[in-house]
Amino acid sequence: MLKLEARPEASKLWGYASPVLALLLTVLVGVAIFMALGKDPVRGLQMFFWEPVKSAYALGELMVKATPLLVIALGLGVCYRSNVWNIGAEGQFVVGAVAAGGVALLAGKDTSRWIVLAIVLAGILGGMLWAGLVALLRDRFNANEILVSLMLVYVADMVLSYMVYGPWKDPAGYNFPQSKSFESVTQIPRLMSGSRVSVGLLIALAGVGLMWVYLFRTRAGFAQQVGGLAPAAARYAGFSSRKALWVALLVSGGAAGLAGALEVAGPIGQLTPYIPSGYGFAAIIVAYVGRLHPVGMVFSAVLMSMFYIGGELAQSRLGLPKSITGVFQGLLLFSLLACDTLVAFRLRWSSRRA
Repeated sequence: MLKLEARPEASKLWGYASPVLALLLTVLVGVAIFMALGKDPVRGLQMFFWEPVKSAYALGELMVKATPLLVIALGLGVCYRSNVWNIGAEGQFVVGAVAAGGVALLAGKDTSRWIVLAIVLAGILGGMLWAGLVALLRDRFNANEILVSLMLVYVADMVLSYMVYGPWKDPAGYNFPQSKSFESVTQIPRLMSGSRVSVGLLIALAGVGLMWVYLFRTRAGFAQQVGGLAPAAARYAGFSSRKALWVALLVSGGAAGLAGALEVAGPIGQLTPYIPSGYGFAAIIVAYVGRLHPVGMVFSAVLMSMFYIGGELAQSRLGLPKSITGVFQGLLLFSLLACDTLVAFRLRWSSRRA
């Protein structure tokens, strides 16, 4: 029978090449799926890997999708390197969007442009508050952060629904469950005219640099990772595992809330029930495909946004279901897990003796 046997030492080369191999496997399985559905596989792959980059406008839309994915993934990277399993970034994204939207709704015709800073700050604090609930329950009652953070996603969705169906519903919106459109002064500044790319992209790239410095060039970043991975060793070294828990969750929640603020005050421009778009869950894949490294997450965020745009194009042009986006995301994740397993283990054939 086949069994997995741990390798004496995992290959560093394959450790970095594993995501590339996982992408190739995803493409091969994707070709098989297109053929099984009776679609031209070349045309199908073109929707995912060529259409999103074929023009300046397409590249701009790619960056619009990649920005929230990258911002959320950076926060999750801190969590996962600290051995804290925040699965609820989607809920923190939603609450950040609600908090930012609440501030944006206060704006009037004469409001200063500086309200944008208040909107962004409200989004960050909203995400931190939602993640802080997870940290509190884990710290005080030893609750499982995976379950708590995941369940709070659905609570966040209910909060959003209550606001857009109730107090914040646009009275001139023909009974649609949505807030009124935000004033133009609340919009996140765009980088160039004719494109929806905002300064959120610059914030995300700045976050990449800050996260790299924090994790790999500071004592605090080292203490953060040790505090999560080896609490006993952290205590011996004078590091606090409690602090590691709170910092990890507050940073990841704040990042998710920031992404929510950038989204509602950027491309969306109002609160609707459709703000939960799966970015918080997709960012988990972004973080792991990027090897929990800030620079790697830049490339994986772009790849994941290609899947989002490709799925939308495949739906409209090839008649494929909307779920094709999730299929490709899931294929990438499971291919990566399989490749990583074979990097750490090897298959051995063993025969049982009677």
